[in-house]
Amino acid sequence: MSESSRRKENGNGAGTDEPEVTSAERDMPNRNSRENNSSGEVDERKVARSDWQDSRLLVPSSFELGAGAVDRYVISKQIARMQEPRTLTSDDLDERRIIYPESKDRVLVNRFRSLRTKLLELSGGNNFTLVVSGACEGAGSSFVALNLAAAFAFDQAKTALIIDCNLRDPAIHSRLDIMTDNGLTDFLEDPDYDVARILYPTGIPRLRLIPAGSRRESSAEFFTSFRMRQFIQAVRRRYPDRFIVIDTASIDESPDARILAELCDYSMLVVPHGRMTPAAVEAAAQSFDPNKFVGAVING
Repeated sequence: MSESSRRKENGNGAGTDEPEVTSAERDMPNRNSRENNSSGEVDERKVARSDWQDSRLLVPSSFELGAGAVDRYVISKQIARMQEPRTLTSDDLDERRIIYPESKDRVLVNRFRSLRTKLLELSGGNNFTLVVSGACEGAGSSFVALNLAAAFAFDQAKTALIIDCNLRDPAIHSRLDIMTDNGLTDFLEDPDYDVARILYPTGIPRLRLIPAGSRRESSAEFFTSFRMRQFIQAVRRRYPDRFIVIDTASIDESPDARILAELCDYSMLVVPHGRMTPAAVEAAAQSFDPNKFVGAVING
């Protein structure tokens, strides 16, 4: 067995994203629809009554729960079936400084919960794509991006996806202790590549990772491509319950954050505590579209 196969069997491989609800589950044939009456003809009254009974068992009625009830029901089933080949323990998460609902560090958990709540209020509760970038190198954008994504995954009715777009120095997969075979650059280079091949379970329920892929010194040609625009649209539309957080290189290192911010709904700046002047922070913030810029987070 290859090393890649062993990794996937141990839970570090991609291709284990949540299964889709099949049409068989949604449109299960009515067991009683073939019941015949004494004359050998189908009793339409029995069929109608049985169809109604089975439909109530399979899917909640939109008349009962309001518009969109069926979609929410199907999505909830998909989320419940998300496979977690491995689960990071509380000790694992504490060691990596990743928040989780039962964490003893309530101050850190509550800060990210508060940040999540503010973003949800801004978006009206809708899912969105968010670029997180450091105001300078070493600001801690990966730490903030990962924990914010983890906070969105707290909600059992929602999922989160973190995408590592720091092609020069990718770090998310290492923090999660995931050995990756492929990633974003592999998908962008191959028009026939299936996005499911680059979706990795993280060991955190309802949180998925798309790693950077092969390391690149120059990334602008990837992020300005039409395929990158298609990719962002595809991952958002495929999972309407999913919040997407994108980690990038710092503003002073490359133009990647500015390029990606044009494709996304919001952008956020991470500022290291005590390391930058107010003028430098303001200059970094002005790199983003003011209509998409949600603010700066002080880290440290």
